[in-house]
Amino acid sequence: MDMATQRIEPPASSPRDPRRERRRRIIRNIIIAIVAIPALIWLVLYITKGRFLKGPFETIVGRMTNREVKVGGDFQLYFAPLRIKFYAERFTIANPAWATQPYLFRGERIDTRIAPLSLIFGKRRLYWLDLVNGAVDLEWNRGHTANTWTFSDKKGGKPLEFPRIDEVTVRGTTVRYRDPRMRLLADLKIDDIRSTDARIGKAVGVEGTGRLRETPFRLTAQLLSPDATANRGENKLVARAWAANNVIDVSGTLPSIADIENVPLATRARGRDASELLGIIGVVMPQTRRYAVKAQMVKDGDVYRFTRMTGTVGRSDVSGLLTVTNGDRVHLESTIATRNLDIIDAASIIGYNPDIVETKGVVAAAAATGAGPQKLIPDSDLPVEKLRAFDADLKWTIRTLKSKRVPISNIDMTLALKDGRLALSPLTFAMARGNVATDIVFDTRKRPSAVSYDVRLAPTPMGQLLAGWGVTEAGTSGTIKGRIELAGRGDSFADSLATSAGRIAFVMPKGSLTTRNVQLAELDIGTFVQKMFAGQLKEPVSINCGLIGFTVRGGIAAADPILIDTRKNVIIGRGGFSFRTEAIDLAVRADAKKFSVFSGQSPVGLNGHFAAPGMSVISPELVGRAGAALGLAIVATPVAGVLAFVDVGDAKSAACGPVLQGETAAGQRTRGGEKRDDVGRGTTAKDEKGEQKPGKEQKKKFLGIF
Repeated sequence: MDMATQRIEPPASSPRDPRRERRRRIIRNIIIAIVAIPALIWLVLYITKGRFLKGPFETIVGRMTNREVKVGGDFQLYFAPLRIKFYAERFTIANPAWATQPYLFRGERIDTRIAPLSLIFGKRRLYWLDLVNGAVDLEWNRGHTANTWTFSDKKGGKPLEFPRIDEVTVRGTTVRYRDPRMRLLADLKIDDIRSTDARIGKAVGVEGTGRLRETPFRLTAQLLSPDATANRGENKLVARAWAANNVIDVSGTLPSIADIENVPLATRARGRDASELLGIIGVVMPQTRRYAVKAQMVKDGDVYRFTRMTGTVGRSDVSGLLTVTNGDRVHLESTIATRNLDIIDAASIIGYNPDIVETKGVVAAAAATGAGPQKLIPDSDLPVEKLRAFDADLKWTIRTLKSKRVPISNIDMTLALKDGRLALSPLTFAMARGNVATDIVFDTRKRPSAVSYDVRLAPTPMGQLLAGWGVTEAGTSGTIKGRIELAGRGDSFADSLATSAGRIAFVMPKGSLTTRNVQLAELDIGTFVQKMFAGQLKEPVSINCGLIGFTVRGGIAAADPILIDTRKNVIIGRGGFSFRTEAIDLAVRADAKKFSVFSGQSPVGLNGHFAAPGMSVISPELVGRAGAALGLAIVATPVAGVLAFVDVGDAKSAACGPVLQGETAAGQRTRGGEKRDDVGRGTTAKDEKGEQKPGKEQKKKFLGIF
């Protein structure tokens, strides 16, 4: 057969594989089922609106949140068409058992569309929300370890987060917030909100009342850029609160409506008394005059940081930073700087009302604290229980104290309060080119409070120190140094000083002093008159050494000793003063070393009280001498009358060693080494015969500093 004409037969067809066909049918049926079942479910839900899911919804969501969930009216849950529609009337979510209110959320009606995938991935998103008469209760437990809006006990108290909402309509919404640790309760009402395409179109207002600790407050706030609020955009917040005669303004930009963590907020506060402001959170500070301050506040958990703080308190400026930690115990940490502190504003530091000091004087301010008439030492008790409720650390520097008489500058104060122990240590300042260091401790853990005072004055020029009291700086080269160390018991300055014991001593090394008062104190009338007519009253008085010392027992300070050795005289003082009554009873006498005519040889009395000291130049002794002079002048000649005022000049010079060492009266000696018998012995007590009782001698140096 010819190959060209050969017929080619087609191959026989192979039979179909039954197993492959079966697999195909199964895959097809599965695909149909995958498409049909959701479609059927969607269809059933769409037709029924998912109302039959009301019971399962309450059960499943209740188990997931560990709360009771109830829908008291109509209920709908279905896809419409690709968004989850949730509709519920009289919808409630219960609070945990420890909460003070039964429901976390109550709503007369809630209608919303939810993005399905947002329930699984990322932040939850609501396409739109319509809420009518919603009420939200937000609470922390006492341990601050759980809150009502965190449904998992294992996760503790998470920050409050809002979902992203594109369009919203809210009417009649209220929010209640309670924090037992902060002792804060707030009831807020939110203005009605309507938005389209995430644009609300007007400011959203919030107003309400509440109580912080024991202080009621009123609050108003606005979101000035609310178009992005529902969409979790930036929100410009402006809020104002009124509490305890204070007005507090807060403004800033929030990343979301409820997110203030680590967000810088501009804060301003003003009022009649800054102590009322801090008193809101249970912090005690001295009373102040009107204040106005501003700062930047950042909240970080329980810590509130106020930085860039500037403002005024009274007529004084303040700047610095403040950190408030609101833990189990409130803790304040502050660093403050002041360029100029008015002395009237400073009056509050020791317990005076500065407004009374300015208008009525120090005596009236002391009386307002409970001190008796004509007293200066404030007698208001420390708020002991409140001081035990918080801790504080303060660092305060002051460049200048504005005062007419007291030349004080460069004040550096450190205050520490821990568990009721208040320590002002150290408090240092410059005074008339000298330095003063002070340590004061009020330990309220002991009842009554144990109080200690330690004041140390470095060598200071007397001319500048006493210039406000008539001492002439030119020609005055004398200096003074000293120490006051006292310890007492009491909850006020007055009580602690009235029970105090210790030592007061001021030492004057060799120098000169130019003042009329020295001539009067020496009461060398002849020299005084001579200088007055010669125009030489400002000629300096030469001081070899001097000591003004007091021993304090039971609040009574007795001269121990007062001994000043000048070129011409030895000045001696007796008596003392009382911290109990604030009475002064001192007598200062000048005995001449050389012959002097018209020398009084009689004490100059210092009397009165701290608030109104007096000087009695014409003492009974001097009156007696004047009477004798008059008698001699009558029975003899006028020249004989002068003899009554003649000082033969037998005073013994003081050994300056014990004086400069601050020794007590028992340790004083004459220049020849003899024990002095003309100085006080550390007591003003009298025996039955009216004679001065000898005090306990102290042979050691005063606190080892002289």
